[in-house]
Amino acid sequence: QVQLVESGGGLVQAGGSLRLSCAASGSIFSINAMGWYRQAPGKQRELVAVITRGSTTNYADSVKGRFTISRDNAKNTVFLQMNSLKPEDTAVYYCNAVMRKSSDSAYASYWGRGTQVTVSS
Repeated sequence: QVQLVESGGGLVQAGGSLRLSCAASGSIFSINAMGWYRQAPGKQRELVAVITRGSTTNYADSVKGRFTISRDNAKNTVFLQMNSLKPEDTAVYYCNAVMRKSSDSAYASYWGRGTQVTVSS
């Protein structure tokens, strides 16, 4: 069984910072891309940032220059440093990882349960 567990969410004032972490555990053979998505009330889930195993990154335009994604391959962990937070960043943030359990299995997408980020004005 594979698990993704997020941490680091919370309540912060506009202009503040938060750092999210997500650790993958369980029967993991290899992890390809890892990323963060978010879903605000009444809206669809959207990509925030993604990072490949080789550390190539991609960001949503709305967070470029404010958020930084990074990962620790040895610890199967991905981070999201969020600076200059805005009220519109308020959402549940979900961790995602594309990984496989063995050399014989296909890559599959896994999700964490989410962590709430609330930015007050």
